[in-house]
This record gives sequence, C-alpha cells and structure tokens, in this order.
Amino acid sequence: MSKDFDYAHANKNVVWMSQNTNHLPTHSAIQKAIRKAADEREYTKYPLASGLPQLKNLILEDLGLPDHDLHITNGGTEALYCLMRHIQPRGSEMITSDPSYFVVHKFAKLGGAKCTDIPIYHGNYRFDVEDIKEAITPDSKSIFLIDPINPLGSTYPKDEKRAICEVAEDHDLWVIDDITYRDFAPEHTLAANLLPEKTITAYSVSKNCGLAGLRVGSLVGPKEFIRDIRGTMVSDLGISVVGQRAAVAALETKPDWLPGLVDTAVKNQGLIKNAVDKVDGAELPVYPSAASMMVIDIAEHNANPQDIQDKLLYENDIFVRGGNYVSTKFGDNFIRVSFSIPTQEVERFVEAFPKVMEELS
Repeated sequence: MSKDFDYAHANKNVVWMSQNTNHLPTHSAIQKAIRKAADEREYTKYPLASGLPQLKNLILEDLGLPDHDLHITNGGTEALYCLMRHIQPRGSEMITSDPSYFVVHKFAKLGGAKCTDIPIYHGNYRFDVEDIKEAITPDSKSIFLIDPINPLGSTYPKDEKRAICEVAEDHDLWVIDDITYRDFAPEHTLAANLLPEKTITAYSVSKNCGLAGLRVGSLVGPKEFIRDIRGTMVSDLGISVVGQRAAVAALETKPDWLPGLVDTAVKNQGLIKNAVDKVDGAELPVYPSAASMMVIDIAEHNANPQDIQDKLLYENDIFVRGGNYVSTKFGDNFIRVSFSIPTQEVERFVEAFPKVMEELS
C-alpha cells in the first residue's frame, strides 16, 4: 500500500477517492488565516496545551454542547488513540463492528483490550441493538459508535441511537461517538444529546472543513472526564497553531460554504451510482450515503478489489481503496470511494469504472 500512496502523492493528476478527504472549496478566510499565522511567526512558540480558547468555543458551539469540555488534538485519530489508552485497559473489551475504522481497534489492542467486531455488512449496515446486548460482557467498557459509518455511509436514526445509548446506560458503558462525517448527514443525532454523562465525542475538521493535512481534532466530553484525561494526552505541548487558526476560520465561515459543499457531494454520489448501475455484478449497499464516501459491492463480479484499485490508480490515475483496509470479514466484497472532490474528477471515475470492470470480468 505504501507504494500506492507514494505514486499518488507524486502524481498531481491523481483523483483522490481513497481517504475521504475533502477537496471541495470552502472559504478564502481559511487561507488568509494560515498566511496571517505564518506572517506573524506564531509558530515559533508552543501554543496552549488544551487548544486556542476561540477554537474550543467554536467546536462546542458547532456541536451545541455548551456544558461539555474538550481537548484539542492532532486530528481526531490522535484523540481516539489517547482515549483507548485511558478507558480500555488490558483485559477490557470494546464493542466494535466490522466493517469499521480499524485503526481505532488497533489502538485498543495495543493496550491489551479486545474488540468484538460484530458483523454489520448486511441488513441496514449498522449496529443492531440486540447484537450489542449479546456482545456485552463484564469486561466491556465502551461501544465504539461510528456515525456516519466509515466505510459504509450508513447512519443511525434517532430512535436507534437512543436505544444504543440506553443499553450503554444500563451497563455503565461509555459511548464513543465518532462523528467525523456528521456534516454530510443532515438528520444526524449526537449521542451526547441522549447520554451526556457517558458520551465521548471524537471531533475532526479534516473531512468537513477540508483540513486533513493540518491535523486538528478534539476529544469532547463531560468536564470531569476531560479534566482527568487531559494529563494523559499526547499533545501536552499543544498542536499546530497554524492548523488551529485555519480551523477557527473554517468554523466561523461554515454557514457560508457547507450547504454548497453538501449539495455537490450529493450530486457526485448520484453520478457514481449511474456508473455503478452500468456494471453487472456491482451495486451500492447504502444509497444515498450519509457520509463523504460509499461502498461499491462487487461480490457478484469476479474482479478482485485490489485489482480494481491497482487498475484505476496505475492506468487511470484514480485512487480508491480495496475493502480489506476497513473489513476483515467482508473486505473482498467491496471497494470504497469518496466523493467530496470536484465533480469533474468524479466524472473521470464515472468514465473509467465501467471500462475497468469490463476489462477485469
């Protein structure tokens, strides 16, 4: 996989549909904030360890959680790493799914915890509350709830999320609400609004605000919990002040750019569906997607996901991901494609995908 990323980074013509990063326009204020921070050489000193107060206030305002606290981290992934070290000790268990964002599973296992990896590649393509109940043991500490779900693009209706939170409350479990793609899901419900005293929200500006390269995220939770975990965070000297200034500008201007961005993403996934519909043996298990990515199931086609990925990348300069990155049990069944990119780049995929699948049939 490293050679794929080496190739993609070295080739400016590559269409990035592999990491769900947002390449759509946001607001010029972001670039201005980056330049200002650089011109004033703000990077010469360590920033506040817990994050810029202005950014913290904007995140809590964005979430509508004024009674919570947070710690700014180097992206949402670092937030989840630190969280695993804090709440999943050796011998504990975390309720997880397959498919999922497996990096977090790895973090839990590094500390000696176990993951349930409940299969969700069927039905509504999300946790069933009864499966969660069956998976809980005396060693369970948390439910890792990705919503919307990477890689599937499914999301939880409010009643289902409430039911999961009620199970967590009954068993004194933490709900880890990874909401990275929340802004692409208009009907999204925060677990923190349903179970505020036992929900930890993983927040990121990488995908919604298009700031993946600046690494800004946060861990949001009850004030007492954040106070306790703050001393264990990796980022005890703060994170990039340039990234934080960019995040402030992005959140301040969010009402100006987010609606247009979401409209473009909806249009783009419609174009992808049209291309998939042309291929025998390919389908979209979840459509429309509530995230910035979707899964294309190719189980009824005889192509291998890795072959599709390689052919699209090295012959067409289009970078998608095979399913094994996000699923142990079902990775051979699908590829993942993201669509938070310019429409003309999606159109390149639309043209190439049916041809590649025909060549591999």
